[in-house]
Amino acid sequence: MTKMNMTRLLIPTRKEAPSATESLSHSLLVRGGYITQLISGVYTYLLLGLRIKNKIINIVREEMDDANSNEILMPTLQPVEYWNQSDRKRAFGEILFSLKDRKNRELILGPTHEEVVSKLFADNVDTYKQLPLTLYQIQTKFRDEARPRGGLIRVREFTMKDAYSFDINDDGLEHSYQTMVEAYEKIFYRCGVPVVKIDADSGAIGGKGSQEFIYLHTSGEDTVIMCECGYAANEEKAKVKIEANKKEKLIDFTKIETKDITTINQLSDFFDLPKSKFLKAVLYNAKNSAMEDIPIIALIRGDLEINEVKLANTMQLSELRYMNDDEIHSYDMIPGFIGPIGIDQNIKIVADESVVPSYNLISGSNEKNYHYLNTNYDKDWSANFIGDIHLAADGSSCQQCGKKLSSQKGIEIGHVFKLGQLYSEKFNIKVSGANKDTITPTMGCYGIGIDRILASVAENILDKDSLNWPITIAPFHVHVIFLGEEDLRNETINLAINTIEDQGVEILIDDRKETPGKKFADADLIGIPIRVLISKRNTANEEVEIINKITHKTTFAPMKSFNIDVLEIYTELLNTYAV
Repeated sequence: MTKMNMTRLLIPTRKEAPSATESLSHSLLVRGGYITQLISGVYTYLLLGLRIKNKIINIVREEMDDANSNEILMPTLQPVEYWNQSDRKRAFGEILFSLKDRKNRELILGPTHEEVVSKLFADNVDTYKQLPLTLYQIQTKFRDEARPRGGLIRVREFTMKDAYSFDINDDGLEHSYQTMVEAYEKIFYRCGVPVVKIDADSGAIGGKGSQEFIYLHTSGEDTVIMCECGYAANEEKAKVKIEANKKEKLIDFTKIETKDITTINQLSDFFDLPKSKFLKAVLYNAKNSAMEDIPIIALIRGDLEINEVKLANTMQLSELRYMNDDEIHSYDMIPGFIGPIGIDQNIKIVADESVVPSYNLISGSNEKNYHYLNTNYDKDWSANFIGDIHLAADGSSCQQCGKKLSSQKGIEIGHVFKLGQLYSEKFNIKVSGANKDTITPTMGCYGIGIDRILASVAENILDKDSLNWPITIAPFHVHVIFLGEEDLRNETINLAINTIEDQGVEILIDDRKETPGKKFADADLIGIPIRVLISKRNTANEEVEIINKITHKTTFAPMKSFNIDVLEIYTELLNTYAV
């Protein structure tokens, strides 16, 4: 039971938000007294914000426990040697917070816990009889983001639920994975945030495949490619249908002067040909697993753009960056006239799958002011790697149905991964099998951003000056507001309030000596779903005013029994989020 008076609480509401706030929800969370910034990307949760965060955590915990997961708590401090063993120190790079203890041992503040949980499993599980097993924790993580943004969306210190499943084979992993997907869908529904599930790139986590849960909103930093047929994927993963060029008889390439014409648009105008008839070349430098520099020429049809995440994944490289002009000239190539024919053999050639069935393309000649007509893959040049390295975009064709794709921005609030045996092998994890054989377990991992859920819910149902929390995670369920300077509380009102509280309903009482305007403005900012107004005029009529903030419906109820009406609204709102 919870009943709190505002005169005893720190709820520092503001008329205006600091200029640094980047979205409406961020502004309202600051103005409503939910959070306050300490330094860039690091926030203090005040009473209201922490109550919401804890309710989200409780929902996550309930659904994870219902999915037969074991809650644990692993250390934040991690030995760097684990990260070297997994080869992820390099993959994460500067985003890692590193420090040394007094004995000069290098440590990392954990951004995630695949390494630690792998060691934990190896030390404590030795037989297949203990599988399947899913472990999870709800813990503070640290990532040294270069550009924290969006309030709680991208921060340097945050709370994450991370879970890890261990199974004896891929069939078991598939079952564990689907169990987590179902749990996630329940969590997001109960928290009141609509999501779409999309195919995603696994990034530095690695593994055999992953999906993201995205809240679609313009303030997000992820780009989602979608089709009305149901296909949806992150921009870094999305596949599109490439319309093939008309098949032509292969012609021998010839050189043609193209003075001062360097871009695909200029070439298309000069030759009066569509962009799909040109071969676009982009030069990069990257690092391989041994941290050696690898020069790359990426080749793609002129009507497409290169997806650099796909490019790096295709070649299993990291730290991808454009070559500068000096580096390009060192390979005897000239910006604007670069092509695959006759290039330095030290340069790795990667070709998008679109260029293989394309015929008689125009490419750079690696000579200033000249291009080649009629170049063809496998006849005039070949590649070290061929793959899907093109970027999906608005207007691309859906690979599944052929219709036009659209793009939307979104906030990633959950991510699930099929890791396979990636970490099991790196940490030499073995368990005994049923036939005295040895099994290498297969793993999955599953993350949810607690702070991101809060920020997304705040963004989902708001007005210019008002937050509107779902009943399941609202800081309080009922906001009782006494209007006027005199004390309007009496035995009848107190009895009704106590009856509401006795049913487990959480009540915030605005007992401050403030003007009605100030109280109304603060009530809007705070956004509690049920509001009870007690004024001199209403009490004179032996009634109170009840506002359902979610439906915007206002009713008047008898003063001696308004608890019945409030509890009915509370139950109705609660049932909305039942799963």
